[in-house]
Parts: sequence; C-alpha cells; structure tokens
Amino acid sequence: MAMPHTPDEARVRAILAGSHTIAVLGAHWEPQRAAYYVPEYLRSQGYRILPVNPEGSGRELFGELVVPRLSELEAAVDIVDVFRRSSALPDHVEDILAMDPRPRVVWFQLGIRNDEVADVLERAGIEVVQDRCTLADHRRFHLPPIRAHG
Repeated sequence: MAMPHTPDEARVRAILAGSHTIAVLGAHWEPQRAAYYVPEYLRSQGYRILPVNPEGSGRELFGELVVPRLSELEAAVDIVDVFRRSSALPDHVEDILAMDPRPRVVWFQLGIRNDEVADVLERAGIEVVQDRCTLADHRRFHLPPIRAHG
C-alpha cells in the first residue's frame, strides 16, 4: 500500500525526467555527507544545483553561491531536495511558500518524512515526495543526462 504523499514509480520518474533545476536545502560541503554527494551526482547528470544552507552562505558549491534561504534564490526551481531532519521541516514551510515562483515539487530525502508539512505544501499546490533518494531513483530509472541548461 502506498504511503500518503508518495507518488507512484511512474510519477517519480516523470518528476526527475521533467526537472532541470534543483534547490538543495541543507546542502553541505563535506564530501562524505549525502547532502554533498547526492547533489554532486545530480549535477554530474546535468541538473543545475542551487545550494541552500545558512552556515555555508556565500561559499561556492556545485558551481553556484550558497544562499541562506530558499526564498533568496533568484532562479525558478523545479524541485526542492530536502536534507534536513523530519523534525526540522516545519521550520522551512514559510520559506518554501515564500519562493517566487514556487517549486513544482518538494522532495524529502530518504529517511525524511513529515505528513503534516506535506499536507500544508500540497494544499499550496506543491507536489511532495517523501522518504526517497533522488540519486538512487535517478540511477534506478536509467535516466539520460539532462542537456545543458540555459
């Protein structure tokens, strides 16, 4: 039985295939952390990665400057890929909803789920994927690299 706020396999594949720009909430600069190697892999596959982490603000990561908040991103984002503890997710709802334009999808990485936050985002018209790894799903679906973004 599918859990709430978890699209089926075909939809997850379509999200990844149809996206080009991914904001990474909680992006990190330590190579052994998932919040570094997952977005680094996605970047190697042609996605534009926009790192968000107040602790790294102003640092360059994945070829982009780190910003402290999602709402400070100047580019439109297809997916917000979240690397934060489930308990921290409510702290980010206001920032996500303040994005202009809003992302099409908010993706909580493997091990991260918060149904209350997912409900709020979905009511705002944002699709939510919970407890899945963008890297593992991308590899499993054998998606081709994205052509250069412009």
